[in-house]
Amino acid sequence: MSDAAEPADIVTAALLVIGDEILSGRTKDRNIGTIADHLTAIGIRLQEVRVVSDNEAEIVAALNALRARYDYVFSTGGIGPTHDDITADSVARAFGVTIDVDPRAVDVMLERFSREDLTPARLRMARIPQGAELIDNPISKAPGFMIGNVIVMAGVPRIMEAMLSAVTPRLRTGSKLLSLTIDARCREGNVAPALSAAQAAFPDVMMGSYPYDENGRVGALLVLRSTNAARLEVAAAALRGALDAAGLPWADRPTPHGPG
Repeated sequence: MSDAAEPADIVTAALLVIGDEILSGRTKDRNIGTIADHLTAIGIRLQEVRVVSDNEAEIVAALNALRARYDYVFSTGGIGPTHDDITADSVARAFGVTIDVDPRAVDVMLERFSREDLTPARLRMARIPQGAELIDNPISKAPGFMIGNVIVMAGVPRIMEAMLSAVTPRLRTGSKLLSLTIDARCREGNVAPALSAAQAAFPDVMMGSYPYDENGRVGALLVLRSTNAARLEVAAAALRGALDAAGLPWADRPTPHGPG
């Protein structure tokens, strides 16, 4: 659930990335950015990301902490056919429910595998916590699932993206977070007073500074975010005016990484 201070039209989420291979550096995560972009686009604010090892107690503790704090918790990884794929069992433990091979999941997997090919290892991917809804996987058929406010998806990026698209229509969404970027073509320290003054004048508009060095040219991307387009434009106009007054060069710039 959301923090009590959040407005009713704000829907929040966390992401739990599961896997020793992520923590060891063997596998480079490609899902965090994809999920963040997607959630921002549909009106869900991703507010926390945690990475945990393939340890049931750690997964359960993280999952219970996150699902109590946010409207949704998305997880990636750990739902494959091997012994270290323990996410489904951990989710069942967190919710205090049983887990077993689900006939619905078996039926879906039979669209790809013969019954003889549904080995004990493959049937591990058909084990679903009691009360969970299946999430379609059009690529490899082994489904993800949703239980309560927890959405459990594969770690393989292509399959995760398919599951994310499949589950999206079931999600409650809120006001979309709009953003606008001003490229301050000077050192971040120079722009800090103008940015701080603008933030104080418009506390309802989130403002951040992201310094860069591109081919020897330094600058700072000033990113303004709000759910109110008119308010966003007024705040941006005020910030541009403050930059002009300080004699600092700037230019409007498309916001990196999508709308948020």
